Amino acid sequence: MTKIDDIPNLLDQLEEIYETSVANLREALRRFAADGVRPEPRERADGVFAYPELRIRYDPVAPPPVSSRAFARLSQPGTYASSIARPKLYRAYLADQLEHLIRDYGVEVSVGRSTSEISYPYVLDAEVDLGGLSSAELSRWFPSTELVHIGDEVADGVLDPTLLEERPLSLFDGPRTDFSLARLKHYSGTPPEDFQHFVLFTNYVRYVDEFVRFAVDALRKENGPFSMLSVPGGTFERGDLNDAEAQIAAGSWRRHQMPAYHLMAPGGTGVTLVNIGVGPSNAKTICDHIAVLRPEAWLMIGHCGGLRPSQTIGDYVLAHAYLRDDHVLDDVLPPEIPIPAIAEVQTALFDATVKVTGEDEDSVKKRLRTGTVVTTDDRNWELRYTLSALRFNQSRAVAIDMESATVAAQGYRFRVPYGTLLCVSDKPLHGELKLPGQANAFYERSISQHLRIGIEALHLLKREGEGLHSRKLRSFDEPPLR
Repeated sequence: MTKIDDIPNLLDQLEEIYETSVANLREALRRFAADGVRPEPRERADGVFAYPELRIRYDPVAPPPVSSRAFARLSQPGTYASSIARPKLYRAYLADQLEHLIRDYGVEVSVGRSTSEISYPYVLDAEVDLGGLSSAELSRWFPSTELVHIGDEVADGVLDPTLLEERPLSLFDGPRTDFSLARLKHYSGTPPEDFQHFVLFTNYVRYVDEFVRFAVDALRKENGPFSMLSVPGGTFERGDLNDAEAQIAAGSWRRHQMPAYHLMAPGGTGVTLVNIGVGPSNAKTICDHIAVLRPEAWLMIGHCGGLRPSQTIGDYVLAHAYLRDDHVLDDVLPPEIPIPAIAEVQTALFDATVKVTGEDEDSVKKRLRTGTVVTTDDRNWELRYTLSALRFNQSRAVAIDMESATVAAQGYRFRVPYGTLLCVSDKPLHGELKLPGQANAFYERSISQHLRIGIEALHLLKREGEGLHSRKLRSFDEPPLR
């Protein structure tokens, strides 16, 4: 039986196998580029380029323990296994999950080589000179990214584990993880290592400006909890903040579709802000990739159109339900499936609003409306309102945007606690549009407060610990790792 004290050694083995495979693959690429030497099929069959594999064996002699925890649970005996990418990046996460499983279930844990190979694009660096070789030629002799082997079948519940010799240990295997880590750097302009466990999404660039100001001020505090600000193009450390805001504004963020900004703290307990732009496609894309990092929570803060005459511009909307008219997830998560609100997140967002505004609860309730948010994929939905009015009425919707329901649905799919707090920027049904003068006044008044509410809500969620991860997000046959 594996002991908790064995975990560091097991993780060391994972890292050793992974680093050896990466080194083997890089060296083989160099030989091929220099001399045309192809890797031996026998070597590949022996796993010279393979991901490491983490495996647990659960053979209970008694009924499983009763646990209220939403992760690190086992209900069926058998063997669970998954290939692991970048084990050094996931070391703390894996250690935490294994500790729960070993302590509560007495599982046997082992490490070996998987049958999945690392694709060559994931190991390329400045030291590997391919000499102009084409991807087609490299893919002929080296493992490449084959989409047939990458998917979310486990997360979506379309893979029947009873038909497999080994059950999946995690939602994402090595190839799926590496694919998203590479895309994440491409979209965000920052390395995956800098992403924090608590994430804010926004649909408007002015929130980025405010976040940068907040981050720089936080790093100027001598005894503050944060250590560094990572942005597209570089990092800023405490004591190295001269002209930081101007440098960030003039930086490389324009090159990236969804730039990310990380106010970093030890153990990944800081805050990441991602400007996902506009639309459900962007929202789905970034969530697909951030999900492999297994964040503790993600929240949507941004602008919305108010649908009720009693709302005023600058009011808040706390989503407790979603009318999904985004269409991007219909095949994997049909819109008739309800997306439940997470109680801990709802409470945190409300309490944060009370704290940041400095108002009492009764006063906050006058400008914070809880209700259904419509998410549409039509940016000019106003031009076809007559076709949508009935559904809006039936859903009792109080606001409309283009991202929130998608972010929530992705949290539901990937078991990441989610929530939405929006700020009313216009009331198109009532003649209050985003006119230039009106908009400037609104932005100046509301964005700073709204952002700070989002950050404070994440701070409150950190205190929830394991209780943040709701059992309502679990499937009937859930992989053990969160």
